[in-house]
Amino acid sequence: MSMPEQARQALEAFEQGKGWEQRARLLMQWGERLEPLADSEKTEANRVHGCESLVWLVAEQAEGLWQFKASSDARLLRGLLALLLVRVQGLASEELAGLDLREWFSQLGLERQLSPSRSNGLHAVLQRMAELASC
Repeated sequence: MSMPEQARQALEAFEQGKGWEQRARLLMQWGERLEPLADSEKTEANRVHGCESLVWLVAEQAEGLWQFKASSDARLLRGLLALLLVRVQGLASEELAGLDLREWFSQLGLERQLSPSRSNGLHAVLQRMAELASC
């Protein structure tokens, strides 16, 4: 499966992060890179259910490839969303459906920091992406 350039950059950055504190800082920095959603995009229709925090996801498809925008009210989750988005941007529906989220966060060295509720929340976001991609 192809990996977008930004995802490769994320992997390199996180591989250099020693320990949870450095990775947590990196996570916050990646979260700040998320393109902010307009208030008009923070609608109930764009809300991802299954997350303890508020999460919104906006998707559009161009020439068979998906582009996503997402936001959350939780800082740590914004970082996780940013890392999820760099991994899925520009993928086709089939690639999106085949993405192993646990493997991606494991490669980043973040799987142990994913509490069950955060893990469930990210899976809810990925599930929503897959639903949108299959429409």
